[in-house]
Amino acid sequence: MKKRGMRRQLVGTIVSNKMDKTVVVMVERLIKHPLYHKYIKRRAKFAAHDENNTCQVGDKVLITDSRPLSKTKRWRVSEIVVKAV
Repeated sequence: MKKRGMRRQLVGTIVSNKMDKTVVVMVERLIKHPLYHKYIKRRAKFAAHDENNTCQVGDKVLITDSRPLSKTKRWRVSEIVVKAV
């Protein structure tokens, strides 16, 4: 049995769960400006597969990359890190 390589994992917040078995996760990262050395927030949205529709808006989740599941989905929800109140 072959081992898979290290899969890319990101932590983000769910901003939409209106689709069936799909959530939209916003991932924020800080980059340093090359000239002014100030940290800037960069955001990216990813469509992720949520098999049991357990995620709610505001949850912090860990997503893992996977094979393409649809036109836009290339990520799966691995675990819910923090549930929204």
